[in-house]
Amino acid sequence: MKQRVLFLCTGNSARSQLAEGLLRHLAGDRFEVFSAGTVPVGVNPAAVEVMNEIGIDISSQWSKSVEEYAGQDFDVVFTLCDYARETCPIYSGGTKQLHQNFEDPTWASSDGRLEAFRRVRDKIAERLKQFIASGQ
Repeated sequence: MKQRVLFLCTGNSARSQLAEGLLRHLAGDRFEVFSAGTVPVGVNPAAVEVMNEIGIDISSQWSKSVEEYAGQDFDVVFTLCDYARETCPIYSGGTKQLHQNFEDPTWASSDGRLEAFRRVRDKIAERLKQFIASGQ
């Protein structure tokens, strides 16, 4: 049975969308992957673009509110920004909560935005490879 993983950030527009697509690509056979935001604002086109650069299509993903997952069970809830961690609902039972604060690439200047998205994508990918290797 696949473990259920929920990625949370503020807007569900960049970091959590990148993480959802990356984990699904890297180990979708082991994990059922979801993402949401505390204040969803829509998927950032730059997230789609930088994922396409590495052969992962997230264009069908959409921004969701954490409230959509209220009452659902997850094996792991992974917060990707401090704000989401502070406002994250409490999940019951054996839910493992992981956290790592990644910079928000949407705040980068327009001339450095794609590079910021690439940098965050690559940092999240490295963290997810560690997560997968740990046998979660």
